[in-house]
Amino acid sequence: MSIKVISLTHWSRLTSPRSWSTALTPILGLGVFLLLWHLLAGQVQTSLGTLPGPVETGQQVANLVQEHQKEREREQGFYQRQHDRNQALLAKDPEAEVRIRTFNGRPTFLDQIVTSLKTVAAGFLLATAIAIPAGIALGLNKTLHQAINPLVQLLKPVSPLAWLPLVTIVVSALYVSPDPLVSKSFLISLFTVTLCCLWPTLINTAVGVANLDQDLNNVSKMLRLGNLTHVRKIVLPSAIPMIFTGLRLSLGVAWMVLIAAEMLAQNPGLGKFVWDEFQNGSSDSMARIMVAVVVIGLIGYLLDRLMLGLQQRLSWDKNSNHR
Repeated sequence: MSIKVISLTHWSRLTSPRSWSTALTPILGLGVFLLLWHLLAGQVQTSLGTLPGPVETGQQVANLVQEHQKEREREQGFYQRQHDRNQALLAKDPEAEVRIRTFNGRPTFLDQIVTSLKTVAAGFLLATAIAIPAGIALGLNKTLHQAINPLVQLLKPVSPLAWLPLVTIVVSALYVSPDPLVSKSFLISLFTVTLCCLWPTLINTAVGVANLDQDLNNVSKMLRLGNLTHVRKIVLPSAIPMIFTGLRLSLGVAWMVLIAAEMLAQNPGLGKFVWDEFQNGSSDSMARIMVAVVVIGLIGYLLDRLMLGLQQRLSWDKNSNHR
């Protein structure tokens, strides 16, 4: 009987007007946006034709997926031909030297997405590894905060347009390995992202730690906790909401900065795809750029939701309102 009651209660919640309103409101907002996009796009004339609407953009999504599949088939055929040729050589001479050449095909749109995601993940993780420990130190030590805060406020507003040339020069001068582990373009994008996105996490972590409830400090002193235990058991759990606010801001900044850096430096990724299509100037270029814009926005949204889900999982207050 209890199972039946619970099921009916759950069903009543799902079918309540409030639940339907919560589910339909985002769909309605998206529908209105798509309708306005469809109606207004046809009114905008450019040198390359009419601004593409949702239908033309959707068609280019299918075309880009097909191009990726064809490129993967070319890659598979390239390696298969090498395999067959090497097998024939070994059949004639078992001691013959055989080599496998790397496929150097053109990166597709999906390849560029993967490249950008790898780069932003590496830059964001590096920034997080620097910002959270530094923010904890600044929050715990007022003197250190007073000494470092002017430097933070000086570097925080610097645009990626200013960092990119400096990072490019430094990396080009120092990273001169004849057999590099990673490409120079990857390092340039990584360090540019790191320099621009670590500040929100650093500042929010420092503020969260500095505003620790005095009662919690008193409990820590009563229990005579060591410094590391105090940070791990008292400081971090209390500062998690502020830390994750900084992390979400930093991740959004990292994604925006990466796209700009890829466009300016012509490093592989979605930014380069957008710039190449702009330079191409074909009849499909505008629709392809629109696809990239939508994908960039969608990935940014999903990254934020991913960080929000992680915050909800790690936060001690499960009933807090996370948005």
